[in-house]
Amino acid sequence: ELEKIREEHPIIDLILQYRELQKLKTTYIEPFPQLVSPKDSRLHTTYNQTGTSTGRLSSENPNLQNVPIKTELGQEFRKAFIAENGFQLVSFDYSQLELRIVAHIAKDKKMIEIFRRGEDIHTATAAEIFEVAPDQVTTEMRRQAKTLNFGIIYGMGPMGFSRSARVSTLRAREFITKYFADFYGVAKYMEEMKTKAHQNGYVETIFGRRRQLLDIQSTMPQLQAQAERAAINHPVQGTEADLMKLAMAKVYNYIHANLKDDEVRLLLQVHDELVFEIKTDLVQELAPRFKQIMESVHQLDVPLIIDVKYGQNWQEMRRIRV
Repeated sequence: ELEKIREEHPIIDLILQYRELQKLKTTYIEPFPQLVSPKDSRLHTTYNQTGTSTGRLSSENPNLQNVPIKTELGQEFRKAFIAENGFQLVSFDYSQLELRIVAHIAKDKKMIEIFRRGEDIHTATAAEIFEVAPDQVTTEMRRQAKTLNFGIIYGMGPMGFSRSARVSTLRAREFITKYFADFYGVAKYMEEMKTKAHQNGYVETIFGRRRQLLDIQSTMPQLQAQAERAAINHPVQGTEADLMKLAMAKVYNYIHANLKDDEVRLLLQVHDELVFEIKTDLVQELAPRFKQIMESVHQLDVPLIIDVKYGQNWQEMRRIRV
């Protein structure tokens, strides 16, 4: 709510700054030292298999999936997570996984072609909506297209898009109409999921994992709209969670079949990213292997792409070409 009225008074920015500092202090800086294990002087999170309705793993005591990254202060805090001597932290991150799954499930021809050509989806979307060549897309155009790409699948309406993209409600409505005309497969998918949810009372991921939607027949419009948003979102986020768990299992099997326990450790799963601690002299050998395992975990209509980074701490990581 404060973000919505940010421009209206100078005190709003100060309240938001205070909130960020307070959250860093109480959520991370104060509790984390108390959670360090006396046995090995390391932090150990607990992962829950059933903590979310989408099937994603959730993390607690401490929650390491929520360590801030978007602000400068948050990034400074990430420097506290360091690899053991003789090891590197290596991150394997699925590139735009959610939108690739949307393209696959919705069978949207235009979106599939963009990913197959290896283009940036947000730039390509902006080019479609603003009817300009990709090289004429400005930073602001791309930002608005990115807001749309992620917002549409979460049920964002004209009001929400208007606030996020900082455009008028009328302009937001025009954007959304144009988006659905250009990416007709996505619009069709959204309507089909709502219909299926009303008929069956549940929706599924591409691997068949169901989510019951008890409020889909609710007489309260707000609850029914919420269930319809979940019907659109679950096959995407749920499939994302399934793919990540399959990737974790396959990498785990490879590690235990081919390597010693003290050569590589899978430390973290943060949404679309796996973070390993790998012996420095094995990084160049193992990075391409893990990347290949994760990219071939399941055949979609679009390629799965992994970005690989490594470094001595979680903030200062450099991209590896593999």
